[in-house]
Amino acid sequence: MREFNKMRQVYLLFGSNKGDCLVQIESAIKEIEQKVGKILTKSSIYKSEPWGFKSEKYFLNQVVLVETEYSPKELLDITLNIEAFLGRKRVTKGYESRTIDIDILFYDDLIINTENLKIPHPMIALRRFTLVPLNEIAKNLSHPITHLTINETLKLCEDNLEVVKCKEAS
Repeated sequence: MREFNKMRQVYLLFGSNKGDCLVQIESAIKEIEQKVGKILTKSSIYKSEPWGFKSEKYFLNQVVLVETEYSPKELLDITLNIEAFLGRKRVTKGYESRTIDIDILFYDDLIINTENLKIPHPMIALRRFTLVPLNEIAKNLSHPITHLTINETLKLCEDNLEVVKCKEAS
């Protein structure tokens, strides 16, 4: 029996700046649909400057809302396995170019703070590449710690890196 036996809503962020980024994100979405649950909605795909490190190649990012029965820990394990399956190799502990990155942004309104899992994602309010696509599909979602909506958080965000819509949601 699962730790959680009812369906939960989870926001995930996909990011890629290595290889065919669009194919990487599409592959990650297929894997999520097969292994995690039904995708309820998807943001458009955005092109963004690298955040936290220097790279010549911009990122593609997309946020999805998924319905799942998996616990947060199970979900983390599944997303890490999907990243590895799609060719992600973690070379350093810091930020680096990657074929695919899958971040758990929110899991219902849970607050989890363990060494390996932090929900809500602790960097949400600092990153336009996360907030812009999230705002597209969940602008009124309330952050369980700050109690600000995503739209309010985006307006307060001091990140000035470029984030541009490059492909409408399909």
